[in-house]
Amino acid sequence: MLLALDVGNTNITLGVYEGDKLLFVTRMATNPPRMEDEYAAAMLSILHLYDIHTAQIDGAILSSVVPRLTDNLARAIRRVWKVEPFIVSTATVPDLKVRRDMPNTLGADLVVGAVAAKELYPCPCIVIDMGTATTLTGLNAEGEVCGVVIIPGVGTSLDALTSHAAQLSSVSLNAPPQVLGRNTMECIQSGMVFGTACMLDGLCDRIEEELGARCTVVATGGLAGLVVEHCRREIILSDTLLLDGLKLIWDHYCA
Repeated sequence: MLLALDVGNTNITLGVYEGDKLLFVTRMATNPPRMEDEYAAAMLSILHLYDIHTAQIDGAILSSVVPRLTDNLARAIRRVWKVEPFIVSTATVPDLKVRRDMPNTLGADLVVGAVAAKELYPCPCIVIDMGTATTLTGLNAEGEVCGVVIIPGVGTSLDALTSHAAQLSSVSLNAPPQVLGRNTMECIQSGMVFGTACMLDGLCDRIEEELGARCTVVATGGLAGLVVEHCRREIILSDTLLLDGLKLIWDHYCA
């Protein structure tokens, strides 16, 4: 079985594959002060919940945008499962062509998303990942990464707004019944949900102009499901895109 982890700034997404079958997906909070043994215990507990035993894991792959955690998680994996984790980066995934300044600075999450999109969807393609930040990665017809847009995530924007405005309080990220809010809660929800949907539509239009072709658009991330249904263009929602990318990378470089 393959243990796959994608480490984001807010959550760590964890999944286990048996062959090509994803057995489960779960998340735990990203907590940089947590030490190696704490991560080892947490991951063991999660796998035991799903009746996965230590001896069943014979491979591990890790992508991380939190360098402080990468080594601790890698050591935890080595200690518990006695395997060397494959750590994703542009250096370890050389087949992904990156046509931008300093290609080695492309984040591991963007590498994984691009690999999955290139393999699973028609290119040119735009990959939207909605987490702590919202990113849009543009792939040309050959599946090469041509560039990225980075925007504060919906939750990040909401936190910034409500923490700096004395009369605004935090709200749930649900779409209100209409664009013009009729109370403060609806006003904020409209801006967060409908405003983000309009921004994604507009950015996709501009990326297509730069790439010179109509693009497949696929979205992933914890907040994608709340927003993309309100976009006016067709966007494919994939909750497991990054785990699928990790599995594809493992199969290509390690299997």
